[in-house]
Amino acid sequence: MTGPPQGLVPDVSRIAVLRANALGDFLFVLPALEALRAAYPSAEMVLLGAPWHARWLTGRPSPVDRVLVVPPAEGVRAAVDAEPPATMDGFVSAARGEGFDLALQLHGGGRHSNPLVSALGARLTAGLRATDAPPLDRWIRYVFYQPEVIRYLEAVALVGAVPVTLTPTLPATDGDRAEARAVAGLPVRPRVALHPGVTDSRRRWPTHRFAAVADALAAMGFEVVLTGTGEERALVEQVCAAAHTPVRPLVDALSLGGLAGLYADCAVVVANDTGPLHLAAAVGTPTVGIFWIGNMITVATPLRGRHRALTSWTIHCPVCGEDCTRDLYACRAGDGCAHRDSFVADVPVAEVLEAVEDLTRSGGAQPYRLGKEPADVVR
Repeated sequence: MTGPPQGLVPDVSRIAVLRANALGDFLFVLPALEALRAAYPSAEMVLLGAPWHARWLTGRPSPVDRVLVVPPAEGVRAAVDAEPPATMDGFVSAARGEGFDLALQLHGGGRHSNPLVSALGARLTAGLRATDAPPLDRWIRYVFYQPEVIRYLEAVALVGAVPVTLTPTLPATDGDRAEARAVAGLPVRPRVALHPGVTDSRRRWPTHRFAAVADALAAMGFEVVLTGTGEERALVEQVCAAAHTPVRPLVDALSLGGLAGLYADCAVVVANDTGPLHLAAAVGTPTVGIFWIGNMITVATPLRGRHRALTSWTIHCPVCGEDCTRDLYACRAGDGCAHRDSFVADVPVAEVLEAVEDLTRSGGAQPYRLGKEPADVVR
């Protein structure tokens, strides 16, 4: 770390935070946003995000007051379908007019995002810096193998924000629950949601194993539903086809808020390491997640009162045998192993069922979060 000494910045009325990626990525940054809210309680918090942030967070209790949608740009975010055209020059010009006192880069290593944050004209910039990124006024080194929640808490500590929680929390609203119940009804017996999809197929547990879990849970007396996006429909259909007992598919049936409401009514959610798994945890539902060991380090919750992170220790590509502990993500740029076979297929069905049984039938304390309650830090 370098730059001026850490500490609270005086006379801060408006804070910009760059975090324009996917659902799980946003949830991991929530404890840092709550720390900023507690450190600067009267400041307006403006998230520089994606279109889905604007749709989902508008009117929803959270540390974020407002969302400015960042235009698509390399290393910042990809374009989405039917998105109105916008230029980065126009965005930066408008953002400079906001008069930000602080601008924080909580988006990644900073090769592309640090120049954007520096261009906002804030009195002070702070955040993450990889070795190939330009510096900010206050920065801390970006190192891939670090728990994401801790990474962002370290970053906001550069401006004097002290952690108030280690637990990403964004409770389902009454509207979320009403939408979910209008589609799925109230559970007539303990409900378990399975989510077999995930963007990166290397993090995907086989669909026949999800089907085996569905059969076993149905035999145990649970109501089983399957969730998924439109792009994940084929995976959900594979689980339904392989299962011997009827399971209820809910594909593209709910908004993101409705999905939060559905998960809030569940006894447990079983999923790959993907946004919906982390959403379920954020609304307070016990989870059983399937993780590759590298992601176990970075994104799996360390809490075990309500969550089980089942880990595959596979480090060599199942196809070519290459050690992927150092280049699993570098291959996105075309370097190293380019195979996409599952790295988590070896996680046993029995471990998943044991975890569900432990979370739902064994009793014991299940703390919702570590730190203050959300009402203490959100507006």
